[in-house]
Amino acid sequence: MEHLTTLDAGFLEAEDADPHVSLAIGGVAVLDGPMPDFAALTATLTERLTAVPRLTQLVHTRPLDLGAPEWVPDEHFDISHHIRRAALPRPGGDADLDRLVADIMERRLDRARPLWECWVIEGLSRHRWAVLMKVHHCLADGIAATQILTALCDDGPTAALRPYPRAVPSPGWSLRIDPVGWMSSAVRTSLGLTTAAVRAVRGAIDLAGGVLRPAPSSVLNGPVGSMRRYAAVDVSLPDVRRVCDEFGVTLNDVALAAITHSYRELLIRRGENPGRDSLRTLVPVSVRPADAMDEPDNRVSLLLPRLPVDKADPLHQLQAVHRRLTYVKGSGQRQAGSAVMSAANAIPFAVTAWAVRNLTRLPQRGVVALATNVPGPQEELTIMGRKVGRLLPIPPIALQLRTGIAILSYADKLFFGIISDYDAVPDVDELARGIAQGVGRLADLASVPHRSTPLGTLALVT
Repeated sequence: MEHLTTLDAGFLEAEDADPHVSLAIGGVAVLDGPMPDFAALTATLTERLTAVPRLTQLVHTRPLDLGAPEWVPDEHFDISHHIRRAALPRPGGDADLDRLVADIMERRLDRARPLWECWVIEGLSRHRWAVLMKVHHCLADGIAATQILTALCDDGPTAALRPYPRAVPSPGWSLRIDPVGWMSSAVRTSLGLTTAAVRAVRGAIDLAGGVLRPAPSSVLNGPVGSMRRYAAVDVSLPDVRRVCDEFGVTLNDVALAAITHSYRELLIRRGENPGRDSLRTLVPVSVRPADAMDEPDNRVSLLLPRLPVDKADPLHQLQAVHRRLTYVKGSGQRQAGSAVMSAANAIPFAVTAWAVRNLTRLPQRGVVALATNVPGPQEELTIMGRKVGRLLPIPPIALQLRTGIAILSYADKLFFGIISDYDAVPDVDELARGIAQGVGRLADLASVPHRSTPLGTLALVT
């Protein structure tokens, strides 16, 4: 029996803190038709999904939080509760699909069953159809959720996300008579711990300041309702890579610079004056080791950069994004987040549950937006021989953040999925178009001879 970590369980607590929030994440595979026979498709999806053990387990909580929640087998598991069917009025366009995605994602998952749903969506124009995979954030982070989605595909992992017990330190002792070795080892360890501790403390101060220091009042943060809007846009990955090569930056820099441009345009449309502190953004960062890429849990820390919406020039935006990400990466924010999570796992669960429950109920105005990047498959995928033409990510929103943007690379495209509060951000389509425009502006600059200025490199994986 496996327990949820403090971070995993925290997503349940955060959902409980706001009745208008559904903390599910997901992805949509849009396929070129014709759609297979539904019974045959259901049989194939069932075989592939039930090969993931976590998807046949449910969350069992302890009374009074006397222990961490556990993953336990669902003795009454019924696949028909999880594979659903929906149809758009033919011929359904991308906007119709976006509306259905928002409707599905705004509803909470039933905690009496395994925390996922798989929706088969018919009726898209040009003989297309779609598969939407929805999982609770307590079950998976972005990387793990992508692994689940690819497990549906013909070449996807057949034994993805097999849980295994966490390593427990051995109680044994090994004694070697070597006083000089003891001393040198102690010095090395002390110096290493001191350096890491200083960096983590500095990062913790930065994170606390970012969360506690209110950002300027904005339409982008505040209470959210129960309804959602969704929009997606894709850009050419070769165009993004050309910008990276010309200016010496990373894909993350380019994506966040494009997001910066779009948010700036949104604030101006709303009559706000974009300032230096107007868009402090939560950027989850993967701390998942290479040998745990397909383990079902959350392995993330976080960064809190300020996106430069005060700058209008696209190159200045890119330079500022690169510089600020370089700073927050070296500030120890990621180490601080990991240290806090590790420490929380050592505290009795009743204490951490009480703390998370109360903290998530407090209104926060320091963070304004969420932007998360997940590397996706480089090769084209198929489901029962049908090609996946588009792969759209779906982030959550919570904690008074009214918009969330997920970034996913797939084949030769970079996809941006945007979810927002229905009433607060009715122009979510404009936000999507602004991202594409932001990438286009940078691609145009990269194409001008002698116009590019290398900015250095940044190795940031989110």
